[in-house]
Amino acid sequence: MTPHTPPHLSGDETKRYARHLVLKDFGGAGQQALKGSRIAIIGAGGLGSPAIAYLAAAGIGRLGIFDADTVSLSNLQRQIVHSTARIGINKAESAGRFALSLNEHVALELYAERLTGETAQRFLTPYDIVLDGTDNLATRRAVADACEKLQKPLVSGAVSSFSGQLTVFAPHLGGPKHSDVFADEANDDTLPSCEANGILGPVTGVIGTLMAMEAIKLVSGVGTSLIGRLMLYDAKDARFTEIAL
Repeated sequence: MTPHTPPHLSGDETKRYARHLVLKDFGGAGQQALKGSRIAIIGAGGLGSPAIAYLAAAGIGRLGIFDADTVSLSNLQRQIVHSTARIGINKAESAGRFALSLNEHVALELYAERLTGETAQRFLTPYDIVLDGTDNLATRRAVADACEKLQKPLVSGAVSSFSGQLTVFAPHLGGPKHSDVFADEANDDTLPSCEANGILGPVTGVIGTLMAMEAIKLVSGVGTSLIGRLMLYDAKDARFTEIAL
């Protein structure tokens, strides 16, 4: 990550983040790191929603939210940053409104864009860390390729039915590439989709919140990230399993 000069916390921010500031091994340095960070979230849906909520609440300095879709009624069972009143509104715009209502100190960049191989690198260049919660392999591959070229950590989450998975791709830090895990011959037709198979709403909350946690750890340097490890979540059995990549 590119180092930034530690930003000053205002009096209001000191009160807002009081529980972070007294947290051992995090404290003021951790909170300043969050305020100085720039995080891109690709997809403001089931995974992006809890990630956006917790990153905004935590005090990330700048959030870039990318989503070309609009809010629909069937989203609201799991996409918690949206509401019935925002049906038909672009998801990035809707998520931005939620983030600002939660924390006015967070700067936002909203993009009604579907990232492609031609645009991903240009759009993601200003950010330190990228979170990918999209639902198609074409976008995932474009984002992963851009992050690899830009040497930016990529927090990648996915869900289906009663299960989810999470890892961090950072080849420049010694981890595997996205293509090492998702082979070129894999395609969306061979993977389960939420539209066809359904998804239990809180599963997206579990994985999306863990994505926010991984981003915060990477920004602050606290703890050990999931680079080189794949975490699997089984909601039915309330079980987490870890696989070395």
